[in-house]
Amino acid sequence: MMHRLRALSFVLALGSLVATVAAQVPGGGNVAVSGRFVYALHDGVLYKVDSRNMRIVGHVKLRVDDRRRGVAGRVRPARRKVAVEAPPETGVEIVEVQEMEPEEVVEVEEVVEEIIDVEEAKKSPSSVFVDRALEWLVAHQDIDGKWDADGFMKHDTEGAVTDGPGNPTKDVGVTGLATLALLGSGSTMRRGPHKRSVMLAVKWLRSQQHNNGLIGSNAAHDFIYSHCIATFALSEAYGLSRYKLLRPTVQKAINYLESHRNPYSVWRYQPRDNDNDTSVTTWALMAYASGQSFGLDVNGNAMQLVGAWYDQITDVNGRAGYTRRGEASARKPGDHMTRFPPKNGEAMTAAALVGRFLLDQSPKQHPVMLKSAGLIGAKAPRWQDGHIDPYYWWFGTQAMYRIGGRHWQNWAKALKQVGKAQRRDDNFTGSWDPVGVWDMDGGRVYSTAMYALALQVHARAMQLVR
Repeated sequence: MMHRLRALSFVLALGSLVATVAAQVPGGGNVAVSGRFVYALHDGVLYKVDSRNMRIVGHVKLRVDDRRRGVAGRVRPARRKVAVEAPPETGVEIVEVQEMEPEEVVEVEEVVEEIIDVEEAKKSPSSVFVDRALEWLVAHQDIDGKWDADGFMKHDTEGAVTDGPGNPTKDVGVTGLATLALLGSGSTMRRGPHKRSVMLAVKWLRSQQHNNGLIGSNAAHDFIYSHCIATFALSEAYGLSRYKLLRPTVQKAINYLESHRNPYSVWRYQPRDNDNDTSVTTWALMAYASGQSFGLDVNGNAMQLVGAWYDQITDVNGRAGYTRRGEASARKPGDHMTRFPPKNGEAMTAAALVGRFLLDQSPKQHPVMLKSAGLIGAKAPRWQDGHIDPYYWWFGTQAMYRIGGRHWQNWAKALKQVGKAQRRDDNFTGSWDPVGVWDMDGGRVYSTAMYALALQVHARAMQLVR
């Protein structure tokens, strides 16, 4: 009985897709389903539709022999046919829908292989850059699942050896970022071209968790960054993969964040020392927001306190401070301030604006958000010494995408410089040189993962945090 209910559910869902697609593709035509995509054939043109938003994302004119055999014609006849009524709003009449067994879907994939190949060649530049970055990351992942911040180049057994090592204490953080980049491309622990890499990374991050929930060591003074990023990554892996066995791990990691947070306030480097900053707080919020979206136990009062913190450190012009209102982004001792003047970016303003969106604030209710967007827009990406900052550009990309309109259009245009800076030579291919503000900490793995995350937002709607 359960098998029949599942089969009927599948047929009803397919019928709804067919009706919606037929309403968009001129003249209807043969329809087939493969993964999340629906393929419709009409007058020798094969249309590809994303089932998540029912938009036509590609089309290609088939050769004569392809048109002769058709698309749906390659699917073996169903064992039974079920009458399905189209949703009334589509205005499309469906006579019958064929039920397809899982193995028959493979044949559909074989049929649409040509259109997929063609679309690969027609991908947006951002998608191409992201794909190359993910390939580089996967090629430099250790067999135990981690990314070695300072030893990733050991995988370059032939050809030029890549450089750009990071701090050896950042393995947890860069592994979390690389995992987020793979998840952002659609891979999970169960599916996608990089599912094995995701599974290995998750397994390694879990192995780094202590009894108190902390992921990684607390040896570095800023260890909480790595924990926040790892918690965020594990939460996304848990929810997107629907991997229930991961839930206790993520919950413990969130619980540690709660024990680290200052009483009646937010976060900074050390547990409950009454010191707060916008950067750590926003990373912690991202982990909280992700966990909340997937049904984990998250302290709602803590999230309200984050909103109060943003109000406290944001001035009337929309600029967010680091530890207090008016304070610029932090820099290391020495010449770091000279080489990367904080005035060249709006990293804290971008982080706070992303945080406000995660708290479900809107520019209509909080006009200061539009002022913040104006400041960020005035400091758009520039691939120039002293201006390169993947941290800022990732938060800025998320913020400007959410703001939309001219803010996003102008930012997206400037972001194209990032793709042009991607390496295309030997074992460096797909990576970015670690020449940004904080790249000396995470190294080439950090810079490559961060730029991939930013370009994923540019290439399509952000899906990591709902």
